[in-house]
Amino acid sequence: MQKYYVYMLRCNDGSLYCGYTPDPQKRLELHNKGVASRYTRARLPVEMVFLMEFDSKSEALKTEYTIKHLSKKEKEDLVSKNGII
Repeated sequence: MQKYYVYMLRCNDGSLYCGYTPDPQKRLELHNKGVASRYTRARLPVEMVFLMEFDSKSEALKTEYTIKHLSKKEKEDLVSKNGII
């Protein structure tokens, strides 16, 4: 069964980037090569600081949407409490 992941990256400027993927390691490599996102391309290098696994793409996308609408403080709290799961 295919798994999906919601992740957050800490960018070089301290900002956080949130996304979803079926392959977190490959996605991190693409971000650090500068080809995964225009946002992260300008803020390299990035490191993965948060990762959650889901059984469905729908669940992952809903969680990504929710996280993207959190405040910076709420995202930082989520990272410090949960980190990479």
